[in-house]
Amino acid sequence: MSAPDGADPALAAAGVWLVIPCYRVVDHILTVIARAPPWVEGIVCVDDACPAGSGDFIAANNTDPRVRLLRLAENQGVGGATLAGYEEAARLGGRILVKVDGDDQMDLTYLPQLVAPILLGEADYAKGNRFTSLNHLQSMPGVRVFGNAGLSFLAKVSTGYWNVFDPTNGFTAIEASVARLVAQKKVARRFFFETDLLYHLGTLRAVVRDVPMPARYGDEESNLKITQVVGSFAWRHLRNFVRRVLGQYFVRDFHIATLELVFGASFLAFGGAYALHWIAVREPGQAASAGVVMMAALPVIIGVQLLLQAMNFDVFNVPTRPIHPYLRTLERIEADAEAAQREDA
Repeated sequence: MSAPDGADPALAAAGVWLVIPCYRVVDHILTVIARAPPWVEGIVCVDDACPAGSGDFIAANNTDPRVRLLRLAENQGVGGATLAGYEEAARLGGRILVKVDGDDQMDLTYLPQLVAPILLGEADYAKGNRFTSLNHLQSMPGVRVFGNAGLSFLAKVSTGYWNVFDPTNGFTAIEASVARLVAQKKVARRFFFETDLLYHLGTLRAVVRDVPMPARYGDEESNLKITQVVGSFAWRHLRNFVRRVLGQYFVRDFHIATLELVFGASFLAFGGAYALHWIAVREPGQAASAGVVMMAALPVIIGVQLLLQAMNFDVFNVPTRPIHPYLRTLERIEADAEAAQREDA
């Protein structure tokens, strides 16, 4: 296809599609569509069974020929709507799929920076990061700053992506073949979607890159209530951490960190158990001897050191080689094989 006027030919030929989950966004969705750059090939608006009639509103008022409207029979949450949009955009030929919220919080002038790591073959997934500059945080409410900082640390631990921050940022881009692969996994469908997606990308060893961009807030209302999800988020982070460690260091591979985890946890448990046992059986007023102290303290010290070494290994074990070139090649081979079978038939 020829590049639209003023558009970079590389961007115009990249097959960039926007995926916009639509739920109570009738006040902003047309503005979001209008701000899509001319080099964006297509836009999939996903009506997530919106009670405000977002789908009907788009169908009646949209004039952009690039828009494709996808209606879901039942509400599936932001995650379910995004995954359905990925599938539709990829089916229509999209190669780089950009998830954009319909509430006009995301500055689409940063779209080139977001798709560039994937277009250059340096990443499989790119996401916005509002924490790279103090200037970027000026418009973000203080509560959100501290909340996102805490969630970012938990996400580093549970996903293994120690190189990324701001995991709840919903302005993301993913290569289509990677999107098809991750859609086969049990990704959380609602507010934990972005973080859970990172976890599942980690199981695929996909490369993730942060893209600096400022926060932007207007008169939109968030559907997320912090008090309702804090307990659920903490449990999901813990569950993903345990699953990641077991899968990454005991099932799919075996590293020096595996031994450090096993012996570190064993030494720590032994030292702690020994100390508790001595406290339980000691005579009233009896002081611990040097030998007792060393029998408790030394295993704890060794255990903590081994666990810190395992953590250090984990930090440097972040994926660095993108997987989408391999997936694209595999798709071409499978397509050629199917074509050959049809010709033989």
